Amino acid sequence: MSKARIRVIDLETAGNGPNDVCEIGWQDVVQEVDGIWIVSEERGSLLVNPGRPISPETMAIHHILDEQVANAPFWKEIASTVLRPVGRIDALAAHRAAFEQRYCTPRLTGEVSWICTWKCSLRVWPELPRFSNQMLRYQRMPQGLVHEIGLPAHRAMPDAYVTAHHLRDLLNAASLEQLLVWSTEPGLLPRVPAGPERGKSWDRVGTEALSELLRDRDADVRFSAQTELTKRGELGTPTVAEPQQRSLL
Repeated sequence: MSKARIRVIDLETAGNGPNDVCEIGWQDVVQEVDGIWIVSEERGSLLVNPGRPISPETMAIHHILDEQVANAPFWKEIASTVLRPVGRIDALAAHRAAFEQRYCTPRLTGEVSWICTWKCSLRVWPELPRFSNQMLRYQRMPQGLVHEIGLPAHRAMPDAYVTAHHLRDLLNAASLEQLLVWSTEPGLLPRVPAGPERGKSWDRVGTEALSELLRDRDADVRFSAQTELTKRGELGTPTVAEPQQRSLL
């Protein structure tokens, strides 16, 4: 019987268009016979021709040049070879997965489920002050993460490698099924991210202020406020509409 496997994906892009991918990186996390999840040796990256010039704004982040991708395959030609690998695949994962899902559409993935390590980190490590991929790396210092393999930051394979270590630890703290459920819901923020109540845990926010936050533009804020009000018996079950993941936590 083949091992359970989750493929962590990270993308670098040339802009915001639906085919603007200029690099895809991946790192697999597999489950051993004893049930423990580990980061495997299966990782890699491919440059992708976005079919347009890379914007200076994105080039300044990942430092991929137009001439480096000029002879690379286009996204629709290469995506499925990474997103639908040979063998078992139980889920795809990414940090703030909504970004990767904009480009990794169901037609390319085969409609496999996604895990968002950002959303799951909010649930498992709510005591941490920040939840970006790189902040989690240095706040948590995951065991076995080889510093050099995770560099440079903001390149597809190194970032996927770092995310995979967060995913491994999340899977060893909660079940795969639970991570999948959390990933379908908005982010449950541990603290109010902005405004007069900024920095407070939700249990320290008054009911009137929580009711005001139910009208916030950010779906994660609305969901978090609603969850706290539900705990207090003020509301029914929180809604789980997919957010745009704009929170800065």
